[in-house]
Amino acid sequence: MSGFRRHRLLQLLIDAGIVALSWFLAFELRFDQGLPVYYDTLLRRTILLVVAIKIAVFLLFGFHRRWWRYVSVHDMWGAARGVVVASLVADVTVYLVSPVHNVRLPRSIAVMDLLITMALIAGARLFARTVIERPRLGGVVARGREVVVVGAGDAGRTVVAEMQRSRMLRYTPIGFVDDDPTKKNIRILGVRVLGTTADLPRIVRDYSPDEVLIAIPSASGEVRARVVEAAHAANVPVKTLPGLYELITGDVQLAHIRPVQVEDVLGREQVEVDMREVGSFLEGHTVLVTGAGGSIGAELCRQIARMGPTRLILVDNAETPLFEIERELVSERDFTATIPKLVDIKNRKALRREVFEKYQPTIVFHAAAYKHVPLMETHPLESVRNNVVATKIVAELAAEFEVKRFVLISTDKAVNPKTVMGQSKALCEWIIESLGQRRDVPTRFVAVRFGNVLNSSGSVIPTFRKQIEKGGPVTVTTPEMTRYFMTIPEAVSLVVQAGAIGGRGQIFVLDMGEPVRILDLACNMIRLSGKEPRLPASGEPGPNDIAVKFVGARPGEKLHEELWGESESVGATDHPKIMRLSRAPIDAEWLSQQLIELEQLADDGDTLEVVAKLGAIVREPKRETPTGSPAGSLPRGEASLRTKAPHTPPA
Repeated sequence: MSGFRRHRLLQLLIDAGIVALSWFLAFELRFDQGLPVYYDTLLRRTILLVVAIKIAVFLLFGFHRRWWRYVSVHDMWGAARGVVVASLVADVTVYLVSPVHNVRLPRSIAVMDLLITMALIAGARLFARTVIERPRLGGVVARGREVVVVGAGDAGRTVVAEMQRSRMLRYTPIGFVDDDPTKKNIRILGVRVLGTTADLPRIVRDYSPDEVLIAIPSASGEVRARVVEAAHAANVPVKTLPGLYELITGDVQLAHIRPVQVEDVLGREQVEVDMREVGSFLEGHTVLVTGAGGSIGAELCRQIARMGPTRLILVDNAETPLFEIERELVSERDFTATIPKLVDIKNRKALRREVFEKYQPTIVFHAAAYKHVPLMETHPLESVRNNVVATKIVAELAAEFEVKRFVLISTDKAVNPKTVMGQSKALCEWIIESLGQRRDVPTRFVAVRFGNVLNSSGSVIPTFRKQIEKGGPVTVTTPEMTRYFMTIPEAVSLVVQAGAIGGRGQIFVLDMGEPVRILDLACNMIRLSGKEPRLPASGEPGPNDIAVKFVGARPGEKLHEELWGESESVGATDHPKIMRLSRAPIDAEWLSQQLIELEQLADDGDTLEVVAKLGAIVREPKRETPTGSPAGSLPRGEASLRTKAPHTPPA
């Protein structure tokens, strides 16, 4: 017999004993001067019947499907309902079926039996949980690491309950910290709220915990940074529960606890997404994601898979990343409607035959692109082929097969571009705009523009992390350089949301918050690693220092990135973190001719001509002029949008 079956049998026997005891006590309490003979006979003749009836009802209510050590308030209410039903059934049966010498069951006995049974059933379960989770006394069981838990909400209580329940974790919560002043000095699960985050330096000093745990999934970066600073000053390590996006598919568990990372302290607010709207937009559709093995593409696949598409087609020309995301979706997330396709999107025939004709996708997310600026500067032909020509191919096939929606992943580097990569992405936006404005094309084409995403492959954070692991130096371009940052799950969720609300040929810009100084980012990462940053000319190096070295900006690299240009305006949408961009539409015929010439130069392999042509197209675009409006003004229907000047980050 398995352990769970033995456990259920033990619970059943205990409940049977409780039912019999309650029935006996109800009679004894009713007749405290001694049972009359005929009621004594009624007790003896009905006790087994009552036990059988009540245990049967308990089984129907699922009393014994849970371990008592995990009993919850919800379980207790369920038990109360089961006891009431079981008592009513047993009392009616005894009253109607088992009279003894015309003696019926007194109503007072029925009421007392109900109350006693309910008290003993609840008490047995609470007693079992209390015994199992009893505090580990020093000298009997090792107390383990003493932890101060920041956050006395649902997540904090869940984590503390798990610490108290499991002996193997070797954690002992010694106090909560919470910014709700009404909670100060109260006890939650026997653990006192010691104060607020403002009191944390004193709390860490007075209680000397082994660890501080941030148990607020929705905590802002500012709050996390304050906690980290207070703990770091006392040389106490800090761990955290992940943010809301990392926990979206599961409950809060101790297994989710991880060290604080730099993205936790950037100060960004949590982005909220209307998952119902997004889910209805994707549910039941065949969705295609190009560049599915990349950082953005893979996260797109993860989030889309949760929305219930009929099929999810993963397209990439890199074998290993494609294999990894397909295995993750099928094996780890149990999404079996995954179809990986090892296809180069520059190959129009293969993409048509292997993807569009075969699977008829109805929604396309185009995330495939070359993105590394320095590499594209030295490989402009590949930048044009993979970014511009491939986007044109995918978009034209989407229009030909009447895809319902097409979403292009764009970048802030497409704004006033100075590099080959940025110029190629600007052309990608124009392609989407041009096709989206054609009335003979039913597809709703949209583009979503945003800045840097944290921890994407080849980005600054993995680079800094490797440099820190090697002991430095950490290379920063200039002290003044700033960039916008957003986590990959945040950016992708907003991309999907923009796809749900987007109209024809629209470009959306994500609200990236405030720009971050790259120097501050590097210093924060060094401190989170337990070291101290040492800037140039800052004196003699210490034993715990990591040097920061300034290497200067690369050719074409901007000091501050922009999210929209001077000739562009942005207005509000239904989502506070998504803005709609407006500008004079591109001349479709002119763009088509320019793309033909650019593609021919790329096919000829003329690098210098490609670079010159690409720059000329972007510098002097030909745009349509709406009737009665000068070139560059807002298209008709957009005049009511709230407009803002382009944001220029402070130096």
